[in-house]
Amino acid sequence: MNQTCYTLLLLIFVNSCAVAQLPSIPVGLTATGFERHIELTWQANTASNVTGYKIYRSSNGGASFDFFKQVGKEPITTDWTGDEGLNLSRQYQITAMASSVESSISPAVVGTTQSLSDDALLDMTQRATFRYFWDYAHPVSGLARERSNGDPNIVTTGGSGFGIMAIIVGAERGWVTRAAALDRLVQIVSFLQFADRFHGVFPHWMNGTNGNVIPFSQYDNGGDLVETAFMMQGLLAARAYFDQNTPLESALRDVITGLWEEVEWDWYRKNNSGVLYWHWSPNYGWQINFALRGFYEAQIVYILAAASPTHPVPGSLYQTGWTSLNYANNSIHFGRKIYCGPFGGGPMFFAHYSYLGFDPRGRKDAFCNYFVRNRNHVLIQQSYSIANPESHLGYSADCWGLTACDGPNGYSAHDIYPSNDEGTIAPTAALSSMPYAPQECLAALRYFYREQGERLWDSYGFYDAFNLDQNWFASAYLAIDQGPIIAMIENHRTGLLWQLFMKNPEIAPALQALGFQADSSPAEEAFIAKNGFDVLLFPNPLPADNGELNLEFSLLQKQKMTAQILDAQGRVLQILFQDKEMSTGVFQEKFQVKHLPHGVFFVEIKNGTGGSWVQKLVTA
Repeated sequence: MNQTCYTLLLLIFVNSCAVAQLPSIPVGLTATGFERHIELTWQANTASNVTGYKIYRSSNGGASFDFFKQVGKEPITTDWTGDEGLNLSRQYQITAMASSVESSISPAVVGTTQSLSDDALLDMTQRATFRYFWDYAHPVSGLARERSNGDPNIVTTGGSGFGIMAIIVGAERGWVTRAAALDRLVQIVSFLQFADRFHGVFPHWMNGTNGNVIPFSQYDNGGDLVETAFMMQGLLAARAYFDQNTPLESALRDVITGLWEEVEWDWYRKNNSGVLYWHWSPNYGWQINFALRGFYEAQIVYILAAASPTHPVPGSLYQTGWTSLNYANNSIHFGRKIYCGPFGGGPMFFAHYSYLGFDPRGRKDAFCNYFVRNRNHVLIQQSYSIANPESHLGYSADCWGLTACDGPNGYSAHDIYPSNDEGTIAPTAALSSMPYAPQECLAALRYFYREQGERLWDSYGFYDAFNLDQNWFASAYLAIDQGPIIAMIENHRTGLLWQLFMKNPEIAPALQALGFQADSSPAEEAFIAKNGFDVLLFPNPLPADNGELNLEFSLLQKQKMTAQILDAQGRVLQILFQDKEMSTGVFQEKFQVKHLPHGVFFVEIKNGTGGSWVQKLVTA
């Protein structure tokens, strides 16, 4: 063979190998326009040699396309358009990459930005957040990965319980079919049956491939009762949702019931004591020694422990354990009573994790109605952000939310206690509070997306946190923060997860055993929704003759207000102000009340549209 023929054959061979390795053109490219971004999705190329995708973009009607960005294997990306305007159209094409080899280019698609209503913003937020638990779930177990920038094999028990609730919402809203959601739940519970448990209790972290415990800390390599309670809250909601009389849904319910009945809540009393304990390890026993006392995120543990059909604890443990130490808190912050918990209410997640399934409306224990308590917690945090005593950049009525989250200095819990506020705002704090104060939380959602979205929003929704003082934005998602967003927004919109969890027959008797009773007093949010404003008055009783009266106003819109003091016969004794123009928000007014003797009087607040608020005022 001469040299020319050999060279030609070699070129043909090399070229044929390159053609064989050429990845196929990506299909199913769609471009969905929102207010400030266009979302691109496509069908993932399943070829093993595909390493990512290249996106090409045209802003001139398709006359020319320029390289926009290269992304990894996830079949989704975002083009942030910011404030370039609505009805902005861009065209996109995509190729697949296999190392340095690029496929042919896809047909072009068009995405156009559009104005979004509040409902559409909620849809956008929930659906993007849902993807964390659906698209980013561990492929073997189906459980939620602990975070997006960590070991991909670490799955989290509590975050997976929240993720199960997210899957229910996804099925109910049609983002996935009921059949697909059922298959995912079967995958999850089948894995959980054989995962490590310690007297029926799951660890904080597991390996998503084999179910083996991954120690959370030196002594925490055993059962985590709080994380297990979050998991059971989700599983019981799923048991109620998948209620059809089909072999697969019946089997799912049976497996969930088995997992539920195998949790030995009574074991975690530590030698039959009057309190439940958070951790137990087969190697270290009760070494961590964390008794579940005082108000924080773990209230659901006592509810489920009393509800257990196989390993219950007495309802009296709620009093001897949970509420027995530093529980009541009669402090008033920004005119709002917190009822229980630490200064200012603590990190905002205290009002979220136990209430994704447990519906606090219309019931109270010996201390408070927890819906009212949690609503006050929300408004205290928002008021703190308005006051901004630490002078952090960006804090306002719309930019607020202190909780446990990532920060410039690592993961930490933040709240309004001065030493706990470093200027880090977490979207989950406000967005997961949606049922308690929807107007304030919607305003925060608009701000996070419209003002900070370029660095705060991506394929799985809002990143974990940001700090404007340090020009820092998180680049990761955490399951424990993403889950409450989708669940609590849904509870605000439809009450779905509250309805599902509460319909489990074990829950109502457990609440009764713990001492909960019906609370028929009107909820604060009902008054404010009807009248457009709400008022808190303090102190009451008021010192006679020369007392300072504080009125804290919550207004849903600008309006003219009149405030006056009446005697028992309804006669006006003092006009505090009349037809005063007040703007939207939460703020305080102080008045010197003089010449009122000891007795009973009434403070009346009226607006210009017929709304009226009256409260008895005692002078002493």
